[in-house]
Amino acid sequence: IYRNYHFPTQVLVASVRHPVHVLEAAKLGADIATLPFAVMEKLVQHPLTDLGLARFLKDWEKVPKS
Repeated sequence: IYRNYHFPTQVLVASVRHPVHVLEAAKLGADIATLPFAVMEKLVQHPLTDLGLARFLKDWEKVPKS
């Protein structure tokens, strides 16, 4: 049907259970992914991000409050 009628399509990835699945799906050209919030949280976790955030919050505490 797709080849005959040239319907516009997008690839949706589902049943994602690990951040690596998201990375692989993106590499393969997936347009959309449905994933649990826990997997999304793991995608943004990184030791340097955590360190930078901790440093920012520590510096923020030093800013005089008016």
